Amino acid sequence: MFGAPRREDFNLVSEEPFELDQHVEAEEWRFPTETEPRPITEEPPVAARRYGGFFLRATALLIDCFVVAMLALVMALMAYVGYKVGLAAHQRPITGSTLMPLATLLTAASSFLAMSYFVVFHGMDGKTVGKWFLSLRVVGADNERIGYRRACLRWIAAVALAPLLLGFLWVLWSREKRAWHDYLARTWVVRE
Repeated sequence: MFGAPRREDFNLVSEEPFELDQHVEAEEWRFPTETEPRPITEEPPVAARRYGGFFLRATALLIDCFVVAMLALVMALMAYVGYKVGLAAHQRPITGSTLMPLATLLTAASSFLAMSYFVVFHGMDGKTVGKWFLSLRVVGADNERIGYRRACLRWIAAVALAPLLLGFLWVLWSREKRAWHDYLARTWVVRE
């Protein structure tokens, strides 16, 4: 049964003779066609988008600012303790002039934290903590995820247009409830 293979096990026998100049008919290679046409089914209509309005978006932004502020506070307390220990190791007191480098570093770090928060969360799933809490999502034209590049462009546009305030207030007048940074990044804020 599992012994050495016998010679006759490997003999190949041709059932039909085949010559090189023999042509195979095209009919033999065709797949059978259907006799009845398939019924055309209509796809269900896409649900109309429900846009996130001004007050929902403003509330989500306030929640996000609170989250970023709490994260920045924790970061600042940890940096302050480390800085204080470092100054004590060199027998230097904490004064206004010794705190200036820490304040500069914390300002830059807090700005980077806020940018990272919004870009990563919007790029990853379209939701920050505030948007998740209020069932909002940032999407592209076909309700797809916007990705990190567009989330970064959206953040830069939002920060650049923030002093005007009109960019965010434009949500009140826009039919699709889009701010100027949404127009620049080709995004929409929708309710789920």
